[in-house]
Amino acid sequence: MSQYFQIHPDNPQRRLVAKAVEIVRAGGVIAYPTDSAYALGCHLGGKAAMERIRAIRRLDSNHHFTLVCRDLSELGVYARVDNTVFRLLKQFTPGPYTFILEGTREVPRRLLHPKRKTIGLRIPDHRITQALLEVLGEPLASVTLILPGEEYPLTDPEEIRRRLEHRVDLVIDGGPCGLEPTTVVDLTGPSPRILRRGKGDPAPFAS
Repeated sequence: MSQYFQIHPDNPQRRLVAKAVEIVRAGGVIAYPTDSAYALGCHLGGKAAMERIRAIRRLDSNHHFTLVCRDLSELGVYARVDNTVFRLLKQFTPGPYTFILEGTREVPRRLLHPKRKTIGLRIPDHRITQALLEVLGEPLASVTLILPGEEYPLTDPEEIRRRLEHRVDLVIDGGPCGLEPTTVVDLTGPSPRILRRGKGDPAPFAS
């Protein structure tokens, strides 16, 4: 049975955040709120935890995890960012966007696109997520919490607890989240390309 922490969305309790990070570091899977929707997350090196997340979502190997980063300096460790892309990221982070970028050697190979060597990264504008990342000291490997056969993410933490209490190690109740995942923008080409329209305004990236 999973643990259930009620963490204040504006003033996250440090004690509970620290316990949540302990669960992540021990190889656990957590359900946590972001600035777009609830997500499933685990340690960057947690191969078994990632397989559990794939089983929950029924994802095949073609679905890639996103690295959820604390800030641009952390993102820059895991992605190759030139000056043009950096200025763009600075303008639109933190926020409900996932950016596809070329990964560095710091990214575990299993997380990279096998042919393009790219990775999705994002910096959420959510205090609970930011508190988790600050204590963890590295990104979370993450996917949106959309269950198989359903169109929208789960948004009610009590429902998440009821449906996943035997499949995740921790549910963080940070209040209700939205129903839209992030907007996904590919920044690996000569101009930005929108791969998915979500909560983030896609207009600035439309050609």
